[in-house]
Amino acid sequence: MGRAYQNRKESMAKTSDAKARVYSKYGREIYVCAKAGGLDPAGNLALRSLIERAKKDQVPTHVIDKAIEKAKGGAGENFELARYEGYGPGNCMVIIECLTDNPNRTFGDVRLCFTKTKTKIGTQGSVSHMFDHLTILKFAGQDEEAVLETLLMNDVDVIDIENEDGMLTVFAPHTESFKAKQALTDAFGDIDYDVDEIQFIPQATTLVSGDDVEMFERFISMLDNLDDVQNIYHSAELG
Repeated sequence: MGRAYQNRKESMAKTSDAKARVYSKYGREIYVCAKAGGLDPAGNLALRSLIERAKKDQVPTHVIDKAIEKAKGGAGENFELARYEGYGPGNCMVIIECLTDNPNRTFGDVRLCFTKTKTKIGTQGSVSHMFDHLTILKFAGQDEEAVLETLLMNDVDVIDIENEDGMLTVFAPHTESFKAKQALTDAFGDIDYDVDEIQFIPQATTLVSGDDVEMFERFISMLDNLDDVQNIYHSAELG
């Protein structure tokens, strides 16, 4: 796998506006997760993982608590997952995940980002077949064989394990996330995951160079500024 999963665009949160956008995105995702799977992180493992990730990204506790409290009311916005695909600057492949309460508005906003950078949004499935949809679990450890044996004994379909600088990274199909984490917990106790995410990882990268680099960065920035956009995955390798 190499480090392909690290090429996902992440918000750097260097300004107060950027931080507010990060908090808003986490707040929305926590609200949806809690509303769908229960308010107690002990019984809603997806919520627990999300809260842990939010804390690692320095999201304040009051933002997390407010999102869970909002879900407790039962009513409120009904967000749904919307996923868009296309080819961005330099002909790189892009997948954009959104949580939206108005799909028509969100589609229009995302399409405008493509239009303004002279690129084109595609139909569903146009590029996703060139990505692997994977669970990624990264944690401190050295015994790669013990981890692999544990996962295989629990019928987890392990795709790859990396061992680098005292950290193990497990790659498995996105549907195996809960089973993989449960197997690891049963065998090794509570694990502090450095990465615990489900991502789209490109099967091959696309070199983006010259004038396309600036256009690509503008494209990503425009998408990242949309309230409904949660995650951006791409195949770009900037040259």
